[in-house]
Parts: sequence; C-alpha cells; structure tokens
Amino acid sequence: MDSRNYRLDELPVKDGFRLRGMGMTRIETFTDAAFAFALTLLVVSLDIPGSYDELIAALRQVPAFALSAVLLMVFWAGHHTWSRRYGLDDWQTIVLSCLLVFTMLVYVYPLKFLFRATMEYLSYALGLARSSETFLLGSLGNVNDLFVIYGIGYIAMCASIILLNLHAWRLRDDLELSELERYDTRAEIGAWAIVGGAGLLSIILALTTPPTWGGLPGWAYALLGIVMPIYGTKTGRRRREIASE
Repeated sequence: MDSRNYRLDELPVKDGFRLRGMGMTRIETFTDAAFAFALTLLVVSLDIPGSYDELIAALRQVPAFALSAVLLMVFWAGHHTWSRRYGLDDWQTIVLSCLLVFTMLVYVYPLKFLFRATMEYLSYALGLARSSETFLLGSLGNVNDLFVIYGIGYIAMCASIILLNLHAWRLRDDLELSELERYDTRAEIGAWAIVGGAGLLSIILALTTPPTWGGLPGWAYALLGIVMPIYGTKTGRRRREIASE
C-alpha cells in the first residue's frame, strides 16, 4: 500500500465511513472505462436502423439492455464504494481489479444473451409480439447449460468484490479502520457472499433439475429480493448499536 497522504480527521465522511480514496487512481480509472466499454457491448444496436421494422426490432431489445445494464452497474457500484472507502493502490488491488474487468468483459456476452432470451420467452408466454431475432437454444437442455455459464461469470465477479474487501480487511490496522468501519467491511463481505451464493444455488439447480421445470435456476436470483432486505435490516440494526456506542 502506498504511504498515506491524508489525515484521518480531515477525510470526508459518508454514513460514518471515512473516505480514504477520494482521488481516483489509475486502476480505478481503467476499471471505470472497462465498465463503460462493457455497456457499449450491451447496447441495443451498434448500427443505425435502416428501416422502420429494424427500428422496432431494436427498440424491443431495450428491456433486456436495461436489465443487463442495471446488473453491471451493481458490480460497478461495489467497486466504486470499495475504492472510495479504502483508497488502496497496491499490486493486490491491481490484480483483483483486472480480474474483475476480465471476467466482466467475458461475462457480458452470456449476460446479454440470457436477458434477451428471457425477454423472448416472456413475450411468447404473454402472447406479445416477439422480435424478429428468435433465440434458438438448440434443445431445451441448453437452458440449464446457459444458467451454468451465466452463473460461473456471476460468481467470479462477486468473488472479485469479496476479495477486494478481504484485502482491505487484512489491512484494517494499517488503514486505521474504526470499529464501525470494520463492521461495515465485514457486512459488505457478507452481502456479496449472499449475492454470490444465489449464483451458486442457480448452478446447483441447473445441474440437478430437469430443464422442463420452468427455468428453475433463474428463480434462485429472485431469492435475493427476500434475503437481502432481511440481511440489510439485521446489519443495519447492529450498525446503529455500534454507532451509538
């Protein structure tokens, strides 16, 4: 870790956490640029529609693009929060950030494919007009295979964020983290472990259940809508207790 060029009592504070990384490092700039590039790979179309039908076909891809972009921004926010909180710029940070970038740029393709296939299926199930580009998975069994491929990339990105926070935790004494900051670091690790756990559950379901079970592996991610609020309530209560002390 580079020598600190700040005083702890002069740092800006957000939600009780002193922000040690307000100045962007080169690796953070590189990571932000990589996320921006990944978003361009998700864009509905890189070519200007040449006809009205092509325009409508492109617009039908907007929901899938929006969902994919939101998920990517969740991971971007995780890296951004980590960078602001700890301001680390050592070789471990570079390696782990590059791992995140590499995984994301590979993961963006199954991410886009999965969400577009999902929107195709919903359009079909609801009796809505389907886009002119139909996803042919070859066989029903490929549905579960797609969730396995997607889950591996998803878990790898979660693992990158977890490892970054574990790196900061290892340097907690050097960073002079307060008791509240230490708790927030542990809570962040726990939150990303739960998020990654949904991907692991999805892979297990994809490998053990028939593909005829209505895309059951995809519902593993829906559980986050229940588990994360519970986890947030629990950690928030403990956090307030620590802050009051």
